Amino acid sequence: MHAGPQNPLRQGLMEDRAGDACAVVIFGASGDLTRRKLIPAFYNLAVSRSLPSGFAVVGVARRDKSQEQFRAEMKEGVSNFSRRPIDPGVWADFERSISYVTGTFESEETYTKLRAHLEELDAERGTRKSRLFYLAVTPDQFGVIMRNLKVAGLVSPAAAAPGDPFTRVIIEKPFGHDLASARTLNDTVAETFDESQVFRIDHYLGKETVQNLLVFRFANSMFEPLWHREYIDHVQITVAEEIGIEGRGNFYEQTGVTRDIVQNHLMQLLCLTAMEPPISLRADAVRDEKVKVLRSLRPMEPSLVQTNVVRGQYAHGYVKGEEVIGYRDEPNVDKSSRVETFVAMRMFIDNWRWGGVPFYVRAGKRLARRVTEIAIHWKKVPHGLFQAPDGGIAPNVLAMRIQPDEGIALRFTTKEPGQHTILRNMAMDFRYGAAFGSNTPEAYERLLLDAMRGDATLFTRRDEVEEQWEFVGHVFDAWRTDANAPPPLYPAGSWGPEQADDLIAHGGRRWRKP
Repeated sequence: MHAGPQNPLRQGLMEDRAGDACAVVIFGASGDLTRRKLIPAFYNLAVSRSLPSGFAVVGVARRDKSQEQFRAEMKEGVSNFSRRPIDPGVWADFERSISYVTGTFESEETYTKLRAHLEELDAERGTRKSRLFYLAVTPDQFGVIMRNLKVAGLVSPAAAAPGDPFTRVIIEKPFGHDLASARTLNDTVAETFDESQVFRIDHYLGKETVQNLLVFRFANSMFEPLWHREYIDHVQITVAEEIGIEGRGNFYEQTGVTRDIVQNHLMQLLCLTAMEPPISLRADAVRDEKVKVLRSLRPMEPSLVQTNVVRGQYAHGYVKGEEVIGYRDEPNVDKSSRVETFVAMRMFIDNWRWGGVPFYVRAGKRLARRVTEIAIHWKKVPHGLFQAPDGGIAPNVLAMRIQPDEGIALRFTTKEPGQHTILRNMAMDFRYGAAFGSNTPEAYERLLLDAMRGDATLFTRRDEVEEQWEFVGHVFDAWRTDANAPPPLYPAGSWGPEQADDLIAHGGRRWRKP
């Protein structure tokens, strides 16, 4: 067949970001994640014209609902949680792509109905026998869903060539609660899917500022030569939240902040900050470098945990002037709970780039303000030519804010105008909202689109998950041997227990107050 003329206006444009034609099947579609995040994300992709022409989204859950009822619930979710208001014209077209299948995950009949429905969508909506299964369920349900999908003939081998029909699966965290359970889950997944078909989602990796970290490091020649132990004194990574556990007492009693935030979100930020330049932007090239960082982390032996890890638990206090209760007074929390709601660690990456540079990380609930940031603290100037008001020149700091107020700030020293040499610390501040507009895409939009396109760069690979648990597991082992020691309390609305300040105090360092 003779190809038609190429459109000259497309020459030089970046790769089309539309996803590949497919039916997205959401198991656990009656949960909050679907109406708060997933369907609003798909709707915004529709507004941006990033969805393929052959697209459908199918909810699967045990609650008995009509198609009209499910669509009405999804519309309400988009109305309440979408970053864009509903456009009647776009919604009318998008709504036709939404459908629902009732059934339990254990019943083979559910998968028989699902298969028949997907075949109808192939004919009616052009989804081309491609499937993207989203497991918005708890990990104990992964195995039964995957086995039934396989028995029903809904899982095909990995696509041999671009454009072939595909089967992929997206898995939500928590991916295990320790190394052994993570390996068991990985083995369960591997019984049904090839690793190339598996997309373990961490929504932090879809945030614009996190994605921009690689661009900032590897597209600007002025920073990467200084990203080195010869120039950097230490690195701080903070994931702080003002909120408490939000009624999730049963969940948090089994999890704690280390499993909830450190093992996944914070470790991924550490990897992107410390990794070597990849040979390309292919998914495995990027993830290979992240795994090298994880394998270079100095293991947290029990004696090191005592001196390099601080945990805490929030007590009664005030957040933004509002009185709040302590963790042990939250519903469904043990009155003598030892669960940590704050953790700070001093970590070392034993390789040529970072040898001897401490990475201070902290995460917590009910802290002074909500902020996620990476702060690079450079070394002090080697010789003080100038006198500063406090007796010394403050080191340069580069801070990358992940949330809120996404942006990048660089602190440097300058002279005040006048006849006297008076030094002041100033900051150049770049804000995404001011530069590009505040209506930036949500993380799930980018991640769902990448999964439809088969790009796994921003998803976590099996060995990454296991290396993260390997490191964090040593911390839990040490805590189990000290089970009777309660974590120190800190007032809600503070920046954590005093012991965290002592952890970083070596060499005159202190936590940055974002």
